[in-house]
Amino acid sequence: MLRDFNLLATTARGNEDEACSELWYLLGEIGDSAPAVERTGVAGLIAAKTVFNPFEVIGKFRQILQERPYEFRYTLRIIPIEKVIRTDLGEIQRVATELSAKIGRNESFRVTVEKRFTETPTRDIIEAAASNIERKVDLNKPDKILLIEVIGGLTGISVIKPEDILSVIKEKVL
Repeated sequence: MLRDFNLLATTARGNEDEACSELWYLLGEIGDSAPAVERTGVAGLIAAKTVFNPFEVIGKFRQILQERPYEFRYTLRIIPIEKVIRTDLGEIQRVATELSAKIGRNESFRVTVEKRFTETPTRDIIEAAASNIERKVDLNKPDKILLIEVIGGLTGISVIKPEDILSVIKEKVL
């Protein structure tokens, strides 16, 4: 599995190889001449590394989805990742505190944890991540989301707006 991914993508179980090919092709379409796309070992989860800013990639993919929705056959969601660290509560706390600078003084946030292949309790991850962030918490309609994606010994962390995740099925219908 890639150790320095900056995108995670989901697909239906059993479609990982097709989703890898699709994501590799789409990254090439936006100008990345050497993207890395690999299975993670988790059913339905793909990791990718692009030379581009992952947030800009989401915007470019959204444009492709609007113009040519048939290009997305296997990919369900694409999530930007800002930092990849080893799965350790101290590291999670350090990076979450660092990235929390993206949450404005008057903005609210919530912590969302997606975890696979780890015994670390979700509550412990949330407490470590949020302990140094002095912002208003809003679990229902936050301005920003501190997203923590745990995949065994690696953890991807991002501070995102809800619209920073590309949800292919929802957006194809619109």
